[in-house]
Amino acid sequence: MNIKNAIGSLQLGKKKADPIRLYTRWGEELNEDRVLPEYPRPQLVRSSFMNLNGCWEYAIRPKTSVESRYPGPVNYDGFIVVPFSPESILSCVDRRLSPDEVLWYHRVFTVKKREGQRLILHFGAVDESCQVYLNGRCISRHHGGYLPFEADITDNLASDVNELRVRVTDLTDSSWRSCGKQSLDPGGMYYTPQSGIWQTVWMEWVPETYIANIQLTPDFDASRICITVRTSKEVPVEIVVAHPTDAYDADKTSASSHIFADPLAVATSLSNRKCIIDIPKMHAWTPDSPWLYPVRITAGFDTAVSYFGMRKVSLETDADGKCRICLNNEPCFMNGALDQGYWSDGLYTPASDEAFIYDIEQMKAAGMNMLRKHIKIEPMRWYYHCDRLGMLVWQDIVNGGTRPKTPLTLYLPTIFPAITKHISDRYHWLFSRSSKLGRKVWMKEMRDTVKHLYNVPSIVLWTPFNEGWGQFDANAIADKIKKLDPTRLVDHASGWYDQGGGDIRSVHNYFRKLIVEKDERAFCLTEYGGLTLLVEGHSYSPEVYGYGQCENAEKFQKKFKDLQETVKKLSEEGLSGAVYTQVSDVEEEVNGLLTFDRKINKLKTEN
Repeated sequence: MNIKNAIGSLQLGKKKADPIRLYTRWGEELNEDRVLPEYPRPQLVRSSFMNLNGCWEYAIRPKTSVESRYPGPVNYDGFIVVPFSPESILSCVDRRLSPDEVLWYHRVFTVKKREGQRLILHFGAVDESCQVYLNGRCISRHHGGYLPFEADITDNLASDVNELRVRVTDLTDSSWRSCGKQSLDPGGMYYTPQSGIWQTVWMEWVPETYIANIQLTPDFDASRICITVRTSKEVPVEIVVAHPTDAYDADKTSASSHIFADPLAVATSLSNRKCIIDIPKMHAWTPDSPWLYPVRITAGFDTAVSYFGMRKVSLETDADGKCRICLNNEPCFMNGALDQGYWSDGLYTPASDEAFIYDIEQMKAAGMNMLRKHIKIEPMRWYYHCDRLGMLVWQDIVNGGTRPKTPLTLYLPTIFPAITKHISDRYHWLFSRSSKLGRKVWMKEMRDTVKHLYNVPSIVLWTPFNEGWGQFDANAIADKIKKLDPTRLVDHASGWYDQGGGDIRSVHNYFRKLIVEKDERAFCLTEYGGLTLLVEGHSYSPEVYGYGQCENAEKFQKKFKDLQETVKKLSEEGLSGAVYTQVSDVEEEVNGLLTFDRKINKLKTEN
């Protein structure tokens, strides 16, 4: 064990330095009149939509004030750029919302009613609890900061000008609600909290009976796709599958696109029923060949465009008796990086769609074919780019529970990792999960997450718990996830506090020699590496947090190369997957392959 690196990672007795404001190049070029203008839901695209991103009025008030209740403040504090949280630089607010405060948003929009049409208002994500008011009436309430919600606002529309208000509160990590890596006391592996609207706000017109959602389930071995189209009332459905392409572009594929003129397959059915379609001469989706099938769905008077990929993930035993992760029935070593999805200027929200693409392409260039999306749910645009660029995804469920007990979640596993296999997560208080309501709410969020991301072909594994943070009943939860989604693998407890369940034996190893442990499940290093390199002028703080400090880029590159060679050798001994920490620096944690502002790639001699 590397004692020096382990002790250094504890950050004992270090004072916090003032953060340095860093912009990404996309943030420097941000046009406040055209913020994240792309269609936000690439897997269910209609012909038009109205983007409500941009400048809104905002106000922050104490919860005890009269202005904390509807109709809100008499006067607002200024303008905020939606969908950037007020804590971010790009919001133009740069102010933290505390648990004892209320954040108000306000804007007006103009729209005329359409005969026989409904107007749906969508929020990609609002952290954490909110109420939405339209023209003086509450039209929606939502809890949970990571999942989308919508409201039919047709019956509350005014004839011309409409007034929209959103009231937000956020307890961050002062309650049992899910908060990811956000902390009211950030530092080291915990980061600046963010609040409020952080994904695109948008509207679209739909018919009275419309496509609420679809479910796409590939049956790889049978070369067919199972599609269920869900609507409020049963209506006739036509499904047109176009020929596959490895250059799919959701932004240029409309219902009238020429690709549907000579389709691969056509099927008719009724909504809310399964429709099975054979896929002749199937093209498999892989990281090297990300073939996607465009599909046009018409349900009654509603039409939308989607896509799917034909792929299968499974466990198989090789000739040497080792359990392997397989993609499309072939062993596939999943060489990945930990992706926290934090941005120096937008926190949870990148300034541009191109920023998503940049991270994915840089990791592919570094030899990665997988990203572990760490304790965060991204906008659907990120998953779409993984689908079309060919990047496998291991998806974490966002953690909840009260503040983790550091001796249990950090010190004990670091010093005595073997002991953690003998501690049961049925002792809920031990894992900061005493609240029965908190466990119930997390279970609902887990189910909603699986449902929300079910159609994403690049996702091949779910991780409900990381390093014991809010962990409870992991074996039973792994079984529940498998019932919800039998098409993917489950890492029931990433890092430590292994309860013996799930599909993989999951180990985090930063301070010891990397080895392969024998297990009936596939063995994976779900976190390792963490090499640190502080790049002057591109770091959030002079503080250095990580697991192996490098004095210069040459040493960083050599150590990274050595680790990659070690992992490659271990793959021959039975290692099925590995997750290097991490894609980019995040605040004090400077162990990224990219700097926090994404301006420097530490693996490149020249940038």
